[in-house]
Amino acid sequence: MPVEPLDLSKLRTRPLVERRSLTRADEILVAPDAPPPPCSAAAAQSAAEAAGAIRAARKRGASVVLIYGAHLLRNGAARILDRLMAGGWITHLATNGAGTIHDWEYAWLGASTESVEENVATGSFGSWNETATNIHLALMSGALDGLGYGRSLGRFILEDGATLPHPDELASAIVGDPRHPLAAARADLLRSMESMGWGSGRIVVEHRWKHASILAQAYRHGVPMTVHPGIGYDIIANHPAFHGAAIGRAAGLDFRLFAGSLRDLSGGVVLSIGSAIMGPQVFEKALSCVNNLRLQEGRDVVRDHSFYVVDLQDGGGWDWTKGEPPKTNPAYYLRFCKSYSRMGGALNYIQCDNLAFVHRVARELSLT
Repeated sequence: MPVEPLDLSKLRTRPLVERRSLTRADEILVAPDAPPPPCSAAAAQSAAEAAGAIRAARKRGASVVLIYGAHLLRNGAARILDRLMAGGWITHLATNGAGTIHDWEYAWLGASTESVEENVATGSFGSWNETATNIHLALMSGALDGLGYGRSLGRFILEDGATLPHPDELASAIVGDPRHPLAAARADLLRSMESMGWGSGRIVVEHRWKHASILAQAYRHGVPMTVHPGIGYDIIANHPAFHGAAIGRAAGLDFRLFAGSLRDLSGGVVLSIGSAIMGPQVFEKALSCVNNLRLQEGRDVVRDHSFYVVDLQDGGGWDWTKGEPPKTNPAYYLRFCKSYSRMGGALNYIQCDNLAFVHRVARELSLT
């Protein structure tokens, strides 16, 4: 039987304020100077070792990359990461699409998170007007300035909106130079302005909880912030504004930027905090690209780096300092450990709450 694609333009969306949000920024944010949550003695020792590795890496000018899943933000770590960025301890941040959706919602509404089970049953899951509209608006306006996903949305939050060119200006630029690198981005924005009713000029979107946004603080500090989403993974697909090309363009730029930060990873540190799939999968491709170019330049591959991988799971009961287990061992299928164990550096796996670990690392570094 022939199958027709779903017409997302017919989706009915609702104002975000009508959603029953399960978490509030003012309730979850953790003060950097507050006592860290309790954790095991082994995890506390690993946090101290990670802080020492970060300190040594920054002293030698090597990269310190923090890859995180959305739960680190939802657990209230935004102000702690702000402190780490302000101190120069983190040189690159990377997250997935969900990490940016909660980030924007906290910054604009001061609340985020919904019941998936309840809202899928009513067809309302993810179909919240402002979230998808403003994230797409940020990405499409940022694309005209050569910005990827992370920097586009971070700027949008920090500067309370975006400025769009007049449709006639876009059309003239497209016709005048159809081979220009920005021609496709201009055409996508022009079509969305017409279909979504976006006007030209300054579009003000006030974000009253900027302090709850990791993206905004990364942009403010000038720390590279990249986003690695999947098409259809995130609720911004559940909206008439959904534009896979705009998301892919922004994510493509961010992959290259992420790889650029790995050029200086020799002797550096990677913190992978609660990113079971995105982090290891993106990292292994980016590192291969970097090593490809380094070898062409007659240089050694990236070496002497260390990984601190943190998750609530038990690591399969395997000692990952000994390398990966055989395929007959269930631990072999833990992507968040296996991939990093193949990346040439020293892997340290820590079973710990992600906020507790990052908070302890920040506390150790503050004593420097």
